[in-house]
Amino acid sequence: MSISITKKTESLIRKGVIIPDPQNIIIGDEVVAERISGNGVIIYPGCKIYGSSTLILDGVRIGYEGPVLLENCQIGSYVNLKSGFFKDSVFLKNSSLGYGSHVREGTILEEEASIAHTVGLKHTILFPYVTLGSLINFCDCFMSGGTSRKNHSEVGSSYIHFNYTPNQDKATPSLIGDVPKGVMLKQRPIFLGGQGGLVGPCRLNFGTTIAAGTICRKDELRPGRLIVGRQVKNGNMPFNPGDNINIKRIVNNNVIYIANLAALMFWYRNVRSLFISFDFPEDLLRGLNEKLRLAIFERIKRLKEFFDKTHDNNSAINRIWPEVVNAFVSEEDLSDWIPLKDGFLNIINSGIKKFGKEYLSVIINLKDEESHVGTQWLQGIVDVKAAAVLSLLKPE
Repeated sequence: MSISITKKTESLIRKGVIIPDPQNIIIGDEVVAERISGNGVIIYPGCKIYGSSTLILDGVRIGYEGPVLLENCQIGSYVNLKSGFFKDSVFLKNSSLGYGSHVREGTILEEEASIAHTVGLKHTILFPYVTLGSLINFCDCFMSGGTSRKNHSEVGSSYIHFNYTPNQDKATPSLIGDVPKGVMLKQRPIFLGGQGGLVGPCRLNFGTTIAAGTICRKDELRPGRLIVGRQVKNGNMPFNPGDNINIKRIVNNNVIYIANLAALMFWYRNVRSLFISFDFPEDLLRGLNEKLRLAIFERIKRLKEFFDKTHDNNSAINRIWPEVVNAFVSEEDLSDWIPLKDGFLNIINSGIKKFGKEYLSVIINLKDEESHVGTQWLQGIVDVKAAAVLSLLKPE
């Protein structure tokens, strides 16, 4: 008995989408056909595509190595989703995600970032060129560093970001590199060696190398360091989850992490918006902003849960929490940084006149002194946001 092809699938085929086995894919009724390019897009057998906000641009390949379930993702040009589960995430031009990927909400892979097979991501942001190996759990992380496909930050295979504590909280985001410097694509790469782990919340500076097999539990804010772990001695002792935790460090790292995401929000709003083009339409920018907002408010929620667990006077925290949220996302306190922002936007517009609206080309070709202007602006945002929130929370 023959199986009929749905009208939605027929409409995609008519516009040029390549579907080798149209009877063995599912396109949800809510999917908007106009948001799927007919230019070089290939959807292989076994794929299921859902979501009214799903966006698929030119040259995207979906499901070449196995079935894909895709829901409400925005996908830039020439992205390769080889197999797996992808929901509420954004993948920019030439990013690649391997077999068995499990990518959930709030995840962003910027241009040419990649993951190999069997990698789990959620609320994860990878800047251009960042590469993850195979068999990795890397949820609740931000990572930048590197200057090109040949000089990039990398995470070795069988790596874990430990993002859940014995205290049963997830105030554990790790900042690997940062936004103000990392966005300029001029920093030394970071390398996290295979069969190792990072205990969140943690902060690592550019040029950090963690040797294979090492579990990193401490911040490293000095650039260009090698971290070599040693085996933990056997032990057996009384333990009560939540005792002896460094509340001040945890709060500081969370606040600085969220402040970096706030700086990225203003980068997307002011800089990325200048690159609207055929390859980077407004719907893709809108997806970036939506997913970044998801990530910011997830981290704010997890920080609040941590305070509820570790502080007795929750009513006082509840009273000030709207101010905390506003301090992270508001523009009200950034007037002092407008001249730097305007000066940097003039630099970017000059770069666009020279290189066109090719984001990577413009950023990579900035002179050091030009990048420094942008970094000062973004670091100013991080510092102002972090100071405002910490003054409200007063961690001890």
